[in-house]
Amino acid sequence: MATLTTAAPAPPADERLASTSPLRKALTRPELGAAVGAIAVLAFFLVFAPSFRTGAGVANVLDAASLLGIMAVGVALLMIGGEFDLSAGVQTATSALFATLVAYQLTLNAWAGVGLALVLSLLIGALNGVLLLRTRLPSFIVTLGTFFVLQGLNLAVTKLVTGTVLATGVSGLDGWGSVRAVFASSLSLGGVSVRISVLWWLLLVVVATVVLTRTRAGNWIFAVGGARSAARQVGVPVARVKIGLFMAVSLCGWLVGMITMARSGSVQANLGIGLEFEYIIAAVIGGCLLTGGYGSAVGAALGALIFGMTKQGIPAAQWDNDWYKLFLGVMLLGATVLNDLVRRRVSGDRE
Repeated sequence: MATLTTAAPAPPADERLASTSPLRKALTRPELGAAVGAIAVLAFFLVFAPSFRTGAGVANVLDAASLLGIMAVGVALLMIGGEFDLSAGVQTATSALFATLVAYQLTLNAWAGVGLALVLSLLIGALNGVLLLRTRLPSFIVTLGTFFVLQGLNLAVTKLVTGTVLATGVSGLDGWGSVRAVFASSLSLGGVSVRISVLWWLLLVVVATVVLTRTRAGNWIFAVGGARSAARQVGVPVARVKIGLFMAVSLCGWLVGMITMARSGSVQANLGIGLEFEYIIAAVIGGCLLTGGYGSAVGAALGALIFGMTKQGIPAAQWDNDWYKLFLGVMLLGATVLNDLVRRRVSGDRE
């Protein structure tokens, strides 16, 4: 009688590999460290700052994080593309001052000032990109020069026109009410008043995430940041990508400038000076590598959220604000070390 034979079953897949693959994948996510840090900071201040347990306290944290977060998203995209912009902070003042001075001095509709400021901001971003490509200098040097130029113009022009370092008067112009509604209003969510800047921030995070993960432009951004020469050889328009990224930072600077102007109806000429480092730190905490080619908009948003919680948490816990600077240094060093470990794990570099 013939004996039926059956094929030997295929060897089972490595169950350990299958079970750890999702974990290994999660460990390579750029925003992982920021997510863990955000949870830790939140838990800490929930204990030491009672206001964190209230809806109003949460709204204050989100408000503090939103303006920093808007800029951090643009800066993160630029860093993924392998560049820095040290003029990001002062650009917020330039856009707000230009909108205020032009609209008030020419008695224009407030929206005319807003629109003209947008054009100026995009031109500044494009100029940064063109200078970078034409001079082949590091973006650190190019944008440091832009920083000093804009800082000097902000102070000198404002003093020349107003006699002080404060630009005012825009709140009396036609269209001011709708400008405030778009940039400085508040929404009631669950009985808690939340600034509209939080919604602008979340919208930018969503748009930037879609661009990075779902579009060809996102692939180009990672390519020019990770391997510029190779990207050019495969047809990536490196020049357009770089200029576009600088313009994206300027767009974020314009938005923050309009929000700041709309909230008070006046603008200080020294607005935003020094904040460029906080934008970069937020992006680094969020997982962006200083060498480019790695990072995410969600991570940058989480980095900004950590900043917001700390800014509100330290005074809420009745501590000296000087501890905030210590926090910046510790978080920057910690995030840099963590991101480097992630990079080594992804690339297989053991050195």
